[in-house]
Amino acid sequence: MTNQRRGMATCTNIYHTCYTNMLIESSIFVVVAFCPNNNEVHIYKSSQDHWGRLHVLEKHDQIVSGIDWSSKSNKIVTVSHDRNSEVATLRKLYVWSLEGGEWVPTLVILRLNRAALCVQWSAKENKFAVGSGAKTVCICYYEQENNWWVSKLIRKRHESSVTNVAWHPNNILLATTSTDGKCRVFSTFIKGVDTKDSKAGSPAESKFGEQQILQLDLSYSWAFGVKWSPSGNTLSLCHSSMIYFVDDVGPSPLAQSVAFRDLPLRDVLFISEKMVIGAGYDSNPMVFAADDTGIWSFIRYIGEKKAESSSASSYSSQFSEAFYGQSKATTANEASESSKSRGGVHDNCIHSIVSLSKAGSPKVMRFSTSGLDGKIAIWELENMQEELGHQF
Repeated sequence: MTNQRRGMATCTNIYHTCYTNMLIESSIFVVVAFCPNNNEVHIYKSSQDHWGRLHVLEKHDQIVSGIDWSSKSNKIVTVSHDRNSEVATLRKLYVWSLEGGEWVPTLVILRLNRAALCVQWSAKENKFAVGSGAKTVCICYYEQENNWWVSKLIRKRHESSVTNVAWHPNNILLATTSTDGKCRVFSTFIKGVDTKDSKAGSPAESKFGEQQILQLDLSYSWAFGVKWSPSGNTLSLCHSSMIYFVDDVGPSPLAQSVAFRDLPLRDVLFISEKMVIGAGYDSNPMVFAADDTGIWSFIRYIGEKKAESSSASSYSSQFSEAFYGQSKATTANEASESSKSRGGVHDNCIHSIVSLSKAGSPKVMRFSTSGLDGKIAIWELENMQEELGHQF
């Protein structure tokens, strides 16, 4: 492993397919778990610009496709393409607990006939959601009486593979994206696990998975990144070269879309209520923000090697041309050249963004990105507040 610093990011070369990280002490070290493109999960710790391996989790038979680390209970959930050796319609995942300095796995069986693709803990960390290639989402929770993890399935709602899941801060609503080009929001209320909201007509009053609270038909292209704002009032998602912002999620949502001239995004992250970081095939994190009237727009890139003096005006002009179909060929060429000249920490597609702030924080001061170039970068926003504006 090698470390290098470029501007505001600390970058580490580790070849992987998925990763997650845990902020133990923001000023001392960060612990990261990642898959080095095989059936193992490696855990590394950074301390004073040095990375050292702590553990290797070896239990899966096939490539690991999703990892999430709970910040409160200190448990790691991992999913992969594993299947049960005896029954082809069952899949395996593991919940890892740290006991006596060693990570101990607990087997969880899922009723899926296709691979698990993504996983995420809920806000209260008493449930986690698993998206799969079986057009199904599994909601897993722990049964104290039987001392095992069980799952309930949201079926017949997706028309293709579920690529991403995102939990609302209320621990009940779940947003999903899929390769059918749609984003959906479901209620995952489970009696005995969740508590009912005193507000009548709340998602808790609906049956598990039956009431589809929201469905956004984006296009026929694949949808990937989706996140909720810290308050849960806004949902952001991305597909192609567009990013969407949805307020008042429910029967009458208010949606905005921002089109941009660069390559598509793969993931998004709210760093405050009115500011979002997006990253993808352009290899540089992009900043989007809402003004005082609630209108979202592109602000700037983070981590450019060389700043462009007229980037804002140039961007606006090219955005208009792309949106209204004028000078289409010229805009595409300029976008390609601009992308190459910007450079940055990553040399290939950024496919994941993870917050390094404590759970429930209104602002994200540090976040990390992982890319197909085999790097994980840690970004510091402490010294960028003036550049990011009052929205941050």
